[in-house]
Amino acid sequence: MRILGISAFYHDSAACLVEDGKIVCAAQEERYTRKKHDFSFPENAIRFCLEGQGLTADDLDFVAFYDKPFIKFERILETYLAYAPRGFASFLKAIPLWIKQKLWIKELIRKSLDYEGRIIFPEHHESHAASAFFPSPFQEAAFITIDGVGEWATASYGVGSGNNITLHAEIHFPHSLGLLYSAFTYYTGFKVNSGEYKVMGLAPYGKPKYKDLILTELMDLKEDGSFKMNMEYFNYCQGLTMTGKKFDKLFGGPPRKPESLLTQRDMDLARSVQEVTEEVMMRMARHVHRETGQKYLCLAGGVALNCVGNGKILREGPFEDIWIQPAAGDAGGALGAALFTWYQFQENERKADNSNDFQYGSYLGPEFGNGYIARYLEENQIPFSYLEDAEIPERIADLINNQKVIGWFQGRMEFGPRALGSRSIIGDARSPSMQETMNLKIKYRESFRPFAPSTLAEKVSDYFEIDRESPYMLLVAPVKKEIRQEMTEEQKNYFGLAKLKVVRSSIPAITHVDYSARLQTVNNRDNPLYHRMISTFDKKYGCPVIINTSFNVRGEPIVCSPADAYLCFMRTQMDYLIMGNYLLDKTEQKPLEKDIDWRETFELD
Repeated sequence: MRILGISAFYHDSAACLVEDGKIVCAAQEERYTRKKHDFSFPENAIRFCLEGQGLTADDLDFVAFYDKPFIKFERILETYLAYAPRGFASFLKAIPLWIKQKLWIKELIRKSLDYEGRIIFPEHHESHAASAFFPSPFQEAAFITIDGVGEWATASYGVGSGNNITLHAEIHFPHSLGLLYSAFTYYTGFKVNSGEYKVMGLAPYGKPKYKDLILTELMDLKEDGSFKMNMEYFNYCQGLTMTGKKFDKLFGGPPRKPESLLTQRDMDLARSVQEVTEEVMMRMARHVHRETGQKYLCLAGGVALNCVGNGKILREGPFEDIWIQPAAGDAGGALGAALFTWYQFQENERKADNSNDFQYGSYLGPEFGNGYIARYLEENQIPFSYLEDAEIPERIADLINNQKVIGWFQGRMEFGPRALGSRSIIGDARSPSMQETMNLKIKYRESFRPFAPSTLAEKVSDYFEIDRESPYMLLVAPVKKEIRQEMTEEQKNYFGLAKLKVVRSSIPAITHVDYSARLQTVNNRDNPLYHRMISTFDKKYGCPVIINTSFNVRGEPIVCSPADAYLCFMRTQMDYLIMGNYLLDKTEQKPLEKDIDWRETFELD
């Protein structure tokens, strides 16, 4: 049985294929269109899922769409009516798109795919819950889903058991933890639905000066994690912005202009909303544990990408273990909808061993073999050297040790927002200058942004205060005290971005200013080549940790194809690019005369 899952029309459109319960492939539309967070109907991702497997729509038994458009439209209409006549400009902008396209999903699917079969519409948070529980390693577990908004729900919890998920309770729009965080994302000058992780990265530079103000003025938080928001301060129900004049007055001024200088106030605001978010997540987790009595917890929804909050739940919460969907946002809704159809709608058996998940490292996207890469390089007269399989780990390990920055393009592309060693830029975590170098010369992004480490799973506890794997880069853990470096009294008094100047550990490039790291553990099962390379670096140079950041520059999606990778390599000050067995040295490359068209055909070897 083959089931195509689709998410579209809010942000991060995606498609996935589930065959007899196995996740065969999944990809986000942005990787093909090169438009970050692309929300359009995922035609390219669907084509990859079907044509990559030699299938047509006639081979599908079901198509599953990740939410119920008519209920979502009902919420939008009721919200506009509740705030009328305010919000008329927003109404005029939103409604035509709904009338023309978003309401007619069934017809759009049939026409786009030339498909006459059955179409299933789970609810939005049902899809999130399915994406959290069904691929998890647990046979039975509680789940929590938290995001901006689905149809009406903004958060939910329940229990998954075997092949069934049951929702117990929800919080409804306009009361939303995701939208609260997005409001502060907007207010601190970052892009909503894109810059939330920047707020999380900025938080350690500030102090929680506004935390009590948020909890007294903006939201009424209960002990069980439920809350109501004071909508007088927000504009997202009726306007084209997240916050209004009353919000500005409360926090002492208008929103920061994008790209303008970051002030201490912005850092304090980020720290405050981050601590409130962690408090809400912890209260929810404790309540769900009390109510369900479950040992394990699964998380999904956009807020589940808050890896600082996730790490806190793991360390301080009541659950023995947690599992987070790697594509926790709307992209993962496509996966959840398909798995919901297989397990719950079709009542197929599910057996988990409480140890191994069903996400396969999230390496679910397209793969470009050596033949494809060689043709691309030769047709474009790009200089390269060929490495045998056995040569790759040692050559790349040596380059990292020599302070080179390398684009690493290997195997199947990751599904979700994190690069996990398939489409990564890698470097030396031991270098005190590497964070600034990679931020400013490679990624072209803000200097405060921390980099994540990839570390050998078997050695993670030697460097970080965590006793289990974190394969999807969705947990933050403290760097071990044994490898930290003590600060001087003067350094302890540094404020704001001055904190960046302090070397805090023996792996300073990935040690954030609060001695934390958003870590990825690498095992030999899910990514053997990446594991061999890091193992070689450890054996030769005594460190099982490297920098791993996503293979893209700010404002662009992670690269998908060899053409994407080469263009990113040439537009930045990366030193080397390894694609399959082909190593490219920047010093041997001709300058780009013009951009090669990256909208190439995505045929697979």
